[in-house]
Amino acid sequence: MTSAPSDAPRRPVLLTVDDDPGVSRAIARDLRRQYGEDYRVVRAESGSEALEALRELASRGESVAVLLADQRMPGMSGVEFLEQAMDLFPRARRVLLTAYADTDAAITAINTVDLDHYLLKPWSPPEELLYPVVEELLATWRASGDAPVDIIRVIGHRWSARSHEVREFLARNGVPYQWIGADDPDGARLLEACGAAATDVPVVLTPGGEPMVSPSVTELADRVGLPTNPATDFYDVVIVGGGPAGLGAAVYAASEGLRTVIVERQATGGQAGQSSRIENYLGFPDGVSGAALTDRARRQAVRFGAEIVTTREVVGLEVVGARRGVRFADGSCLQAHCLVLATGVQYRLLGADGVEQFVGNGVYYGAALTEAADCSGEVVYVVGGANSAGQAAVYLSRFAARVVLVVRAESLVSSMSHYLIEQIAGIDTIEVRTRTAVSGAGGDGHLERVTLRNLDSGELTESPASHLFVFIGAQPLTEWMDGVLSRDERGFVLAGADLMHEGRRPDGWEPKRDPWPLETSVPGIFAAGDVRSTSVKRVASAVGEGALAVTLVHQYLERL
Repeated sequence: MTSAPSDAPRRPVLLTVDDDPGVSRAIARDLRRQYGEDYRVVRAESGSEALEALRELASRGESVAVLLADQRMPGMSGVEFLEQAMDLFPRARRVLLTAYADTDAAITAINTVDLDHYLLKPWSPPEELLYPVVEELLATWRASGDAPVDIIRVIGHRWSARSHEVREFLARNGVPYQWIGADDPDGARLLEACGAAATDVPVVLTPGGEPMVSPSVTELADRVGLPTNPATDFYDVVIVGGGPAGLGAAVYAASEGLRTVIVERQATGGQAGQSSRIENYLGFPDGVSGAALTDRARRQAVRFGAEIVTTREVVGLEVVGARRGVRFADGSCLQAHCLVLATGVQYRLLGADGVEQFVGNGVYYGAALTEAADCSGEVVYVVGGANSAGQAAVYLSRFAARVVLVVRAESLVSSMSHYLIEQIAGIDTIEVRTRTAVSGAGGDGHLERVTLRNLDSGELTESPASHLFVFIGAQPLTEWMDGVLSRDERGFVLAGADLMHEGRRPDGWEPKRDPWPLETSVPGIFAAGDVRSTSVKRVASAVGEGALAVTLVHQYLERL
């Protein structure tokens, strides 16, 4: 542990704890450089060492302004350290250091230790990623006295589909919140204070204490500061969909000076943003969570000047002369010179008896990482044989007593990456059942059991289950393009060479050239990522297509 001499002035302390000596020295160095004149920086390399330092500081009557703790430390995690540190210095602001954005860990920490912020490592440059965070926390510490830092609180029932929807929306948009059960004493007290009944959940309490009873996602987005309306009605390029392809297009378009807006129905990231760990993406040898990758891409696009508009559903396309537009559900229209359609895909419905009545209260399409902590000690089922299902099974095995991966095929080899198959084989609590399908689900108010069918023998087996996560292939959301764009028999958008028929251009094609790659049957409208017919369903491919789409947008604009 490093500290100042005993005769040094009693300046408030900034304490850091990280078991990596290099990281520990680096953050202490950066903090001293910026705050050394007014604060004393103390560093430790284990939770126990840091607690000893805090006890010594408390015995001398000194004050601690900020605690920064690494989450993944042997012996004592960052959350465990901060929980104990609260007893010694309850006023100190608390920061969790994480290697990657881990929404679940951050939300757990918020509930456990009233976390103020989680900080990604590395934080280079500190002028952009470290100092603004610390400045805000120091200002709060100086001004608030013993008052806690207000955050959004969500009061609801574990098995409430609407409560799940609100939690998932906040988590996927990177909005920290505190979850409080409506049946808990604190939850009951808060519901009574705001005049709501237990049947009114979810109830969202804003930082100012104003209650929102069962808010829509649009109302919620407005209240937490997520933009829901574009700044103007005309852009160089409108990007529909905020997954990897849409974010990739936004970064390149905005960085090259194009007036750019992303229109997203729920949250940026798409299916990739829900992935617990992506390990085959170039440049991340240790893997990266979908939330972390999405957050970096979103911040990068915004830094270059792209707008991101959330909770807006596009219901139609408009082509008037040289203008291309999208029509929203409320009847308004947003126009541009060019459109990039990056709407991705959604998981197909399971179709088994009784499943749909439990969607949001035991059955989830996609990862639903907000539910992972509730799987502790439970038996959960994951349906699907591709990478997304495998990643979910690996992640859920950290919480659940047992994870059953249900696969229709004879093996995982044809649909899942080799590295993921090897991981699953090495986890004792994951069971893979091949040639098996879910044929039914049951329960009283929430999922309690599933019925499995052996596809070879037809034998049915009923088993207890608290959670069922479904990843069974993809279908595009392209019905709103009907009558304007050409699509294949499955609904994916045809583009580029896929539009050509025996060397002939598509009917109604006006330019005296063949369609460019990614260009749809309407010139100036491009399709990128999973929504495009014959695309490679990989994150890296989607990002690349988003970048290529912007190159084609430039070519198109030059010809206007």
